[in-house]
Amino acid sequence: MLKFWILFIALQYIINNSFAQGPLKKVISVSVNRQKLSNVLEIMSNTGNFYFSYNSSILKKDSIVTVNFVNKPVKEILLYLFREQYEFIESGNYIILRKKPIDIPIFNSTKQNSVPDKVYYLTGYVIDEFTGEKLSRVSVFEPNQLSSNLSDENGFFKLKLKSKYNKVTVRVNKDQYRDTTILLQHKVNQKLFIPIRPQVITLVTIKPEDIFEPDVIQLETPKGKVLTYLRTDLSKAKISRVERFFISNKLKLQGINLKNYFTTRNFQMSVVPGIGTQGLLSSQISNNYSLNIFGGYTGGVKVVEIGGLFNINKQNVRYAQFAGVFNTVGGTFMGVQMAGVQNLVLDSVKALQAAGVSNFVKDKFKGMQIAGIYNHVADTLKGVQIAGVANFAKATIKGWQVAGVGNWSNKAITGVQIAGVVNLAHKEIKGVQIAGVINYAKKLKGLQVGVFNVADTSDGYSIGLINIIRNGYHKISFSTNEVANFNIGIKTGNRKLYSIVQAGVNRNNNNRLYSFGYGFGKDIYLSKKMIFNTELGAQYLYLGTWDYLNLQNKISFHLQWQPFKNFSIYAGPSFSVLVSDQQAAVPGYAFPITNNAIKKFDFSNRTKGWIGFTAGVNLF
Repeated sequence: MLKFWILFIALQYIINNSFAQGPLKKVISVSVNRQKLSNVLEIMSNTGNFYFSYNSSILKKDSIVTVNFVNKPVKEILLYLFREQYEFIESGNYIILRKKPIDIPIFNSTKQNSVPDKVYYLTGYVIDEFTGEKLSRVSVFEPNQLSSNLSDENGFFKLKLKSKYNKVTVRVNKDQYRDTTILLQHKVNQKLFIPIRPQVITLVTIKPEDIFEPDVIQLETPKGKVLTYLRTDLSKAKISRVERFFISNKLKLQGINLKNYFTTRNFQMSVVPGIGTQGLLSSQISNNYSLNIFGGYTGGVKVVEIGGLFNINKQNVRYAQFAGVFNTVGGTFMGVQMAGVQNLVLDSVKALQAAGVSNFVKDKFKGMQIAGIYNHVADTLKGVQIAGVANFAKATIKGWQVAGVGNWSNKAITGVQIAGVVNLAHKEIKGVQIAGVINYAKKLKGLQVGVFNVADTSDGYSIGLINIIRNGYHKISFSTNEVANFNIGIKTGNRKLYSIVQAGVNRNNNNRLYSFGYGFGKDIYLSKKMIFNTELGAQYLYLGTWDYLNLQNKISFHLQWQPFKNFSIYAGPSFSVLVSDQQAAVPGYAFPITNNAIKKFDFSNRTKGWIGFTAGVNLF
């Protein structure tokens, strides 16, 4: 029994050590002749059942290699393939391949002299910590003095500093690299070599097919730091088209490199973007007060900004902004914004916006927009839009739209649309639409006034020459009355209020008459098949000449019976008032026209009234 337990413990020790063995210590055999390096790594991964992960930019995967190892540790094979230029780090079942950092002192063979002058200079190079490559387009700046520079194509930079400051902090920023901060001795001319480390590494992973590949690998370094490697790319800083046109490449690069760095100052003044009191750092600084002689590009404004031609702001602006041509704000705006041509805000607005041509807001708007031509809100509108030509709001509206030509909304409206030509509400409107030509609403819960009124469904009122409710009231009426023995009318709208376009004729010899007119009607249901109906209208009577006015105004009361769908019969009395300047008959035409009246009334020489009748049928 003792021998059994000794053997069992020994076997457990061997097994535990075997499973605890990291991938670098695993013993494998590899024999290939003139194969690509990537293929060799794949063979090793499948043989040893572990992962390889590496940055594709630092490894020559197409290199041709010959390897012949029998029962050798993985680390020994890797040292043969990569020499001493790379390091191999275990993380679980991963072997991460990366170049060894280059050990470069920040201060390197430079002469450091204390200077009595008011200014001194820092010069040097920025390099990649892993590859030793000199990096161009790197932002190097001193945040307290707002001195900044971009490294050139050789990685060289130069900073001019003032001796009155007792502290010097140099920050180095580049897109997709870690931000680096260096504390330096002040009042000393210095030459620096600054290594910076890549921030995000895109990994290529070689793995055995039966092992799950995670999206994130965390690796603990000997100093206790945790590096996270992601399968992602850094997003670039977004700027508007206006910024692209008016801003130099240097300022654009600063914005990309310093996207996480912002600070504040009380005042700035610029001649044009990049030339002013804050230099190339202006886009990263928010100011209380900003003055731009021609134009400026700042991080933001907290009190007031004035620009001779334009103001461009990366972040938020509030209280007041004035420009001769245009204002552009990348964040939110609150206050009063005025421009000779255009105001553009890429976030929400609570303000009075006034522009000679257009106002454009890419998020929510609350307040008033006034533009000579066009107002645009890409989200909800709470307030008033007034434009010489058109207004647009993509989301809901609670307020007014007033335009010389047209108003347009993609969502529900609670308020008023007034336009010289057209109003379009692509969802529901609870309020009023008034247009010189046409109104459209998907669902009307309010009032439409225009020549043409169109809605898909209506629970409101449409007043116009033609009212079309797609799911509403559509009827053709044929009738006879005491004036014209044949009449046709087209009735559209809803049962609350429908419009009537009508015409009539009397073709009897020596008693001819033609009529045309417009009116309104309303249905009141007494039962499922019985309807009380009232109609009010006016029509012109042609009695053989256009020289005289003959205008008949009429109100009718009908009792309507609908035996089945799309067909009804109606009849009832009417009362008419005729205003006529005609004194004598034209041969062949009816005169007077009240011969068939039930009862007549004389109000004056040109105004007469009578009680008549109407009977007819409705189709549809």
